[in-house]
Amino acid sequence: MTFTLTPEREKQADDLLGRYPTKRAACIPLLHLCQEQNGWVSDEVIEYVANRLSLPTSQVKGVVTFYTMFHQKPVAPNVVWVCRTLMCEVRGAKVIQEHLEKKFGCHVGETSQDGKFTLLKAECLAACGQAPMLQLNGEFHENLTTDAVDKVIDAAAAETPAQAVTKAVSGHG
Repeated sequence: MTFTLTPEREKQADDLLGRYPTKRAACIPLLHLCQEQNGWVSDEVIEYVANRLSLPTSQVKGVVTFYTMFHQKPVAPNVVWVCRTLMCEVRGAKVIQEHLEKKFGCHVGETSQDGKFTLLKAECLAACGQAPMLQLNGEFHENLTTDAVDKVIDAAAAETPAQAVTKAVSGHG
């Protein structure tokens, strides 16, 4: 199945390409735009971006596999990254991760039983002074306790319709 952007996003892609002196420089922002629409970066998205930028698919795939911000498999509407660097670890990140695994009924790299959350671990989210922390859909939540995590997750769950459960996500974090 061929991937295409919506007409509105196609205009955004044209605008992106106009901002860069070379097409190749627009690879990451174009991948973000495609992931925003598709939810993840499929082989079809990689092919679309490669064709759009006149690049070999291997170069685009290299970008996708290098950066953990690109999802290589379907994810839930809410993506939770638990920071597991040393500072977060010392201040309770493992407890936070285990709490979320129990709450979601899944392990890191998988999607919750209700299909609302994908749980991932990050090597560093750059908030060592506010450890432990997690990132939920781009928002940082710091100085966490399990009670604070429950409030954040429960609020997001209340706003998210249940999804069909996706297969385990691997290769991230």
